[in-house]
Amino acid sequence: MAQIFPRWTNKAPIYFLLGVFLLLCAIVGFFWYYGSPKYTDVGYQPKQPVPYSHKLHAGDLGLDCRYCHSSIEVSAHANVPPTKTCMNCHTLILPESEKLLPVRESWSTGEPIQWVRVHKLPDFVYFDHSIHLHAGIGCASCHGNVAQMEVVTQRKPLSMGWCLDCHRNPDKQIRPQSEITNMEWVPGRDHAQFVKKWKTENNINPREECSACHR
Repeated sequence: MAQIFPRWTNKAPIYFLLGVFLLLCAIVGFFWYYGSPKYTDVGYQPKQPVPYSHKLHAGDLGLDCRYCHSSIEVSAHANVPPTKTCMNCHTLILPESEKLLPVRESWSTGEPIQWVRVHKLPDFVYFDHSIHLHAGIGCASCHGNVAQMEVVTQRKPLSMGWCLDCHRNPDKQIRPQSEITNMEWVPGRDHAQFVKKWKTENNINPREECSACHR
């Protein structure tokens, strides 16, 4: 009796299952990459109500991060500077600048400037700035070289995996306390010895269990 279907159809179910498997892999890979913080969050650069240049203030003029973000060493949260901080300088420097009109209006009315937060973590994540700074983690480790940014841009994914990578191997991120806000700092040849001594003296042992960040 003659065959109704050609011989290659015997392998059709295998080809079909293989195609379904590859399609599922492609779908998972697509959402794994394009739905990850590396793609969705890195590069985020919102427009601010005032064109504040970190490159000018923190880079060219050398203002320390802590002048504006004054609570980062004692608080879990990095404070957004109040208008008074801006006016400490701008009552004398460029007091009539059109770009600073929102700042002067805020100063006269008492209404805070509505800055747009760039680096945001979910509400279910607990992050303490002061703990990290006292452990020797510099601002640039999480925020990038802000002193070279005209407009602050998110440079790191701030994802759980990214945080855990640092907690598991923090040595290359640890620096002397005097260099915490130095955006240009690079480790020296004796960095490994410094880190070993620093971790021992300060009992640096980053936690990895869920309750460390999810409380």
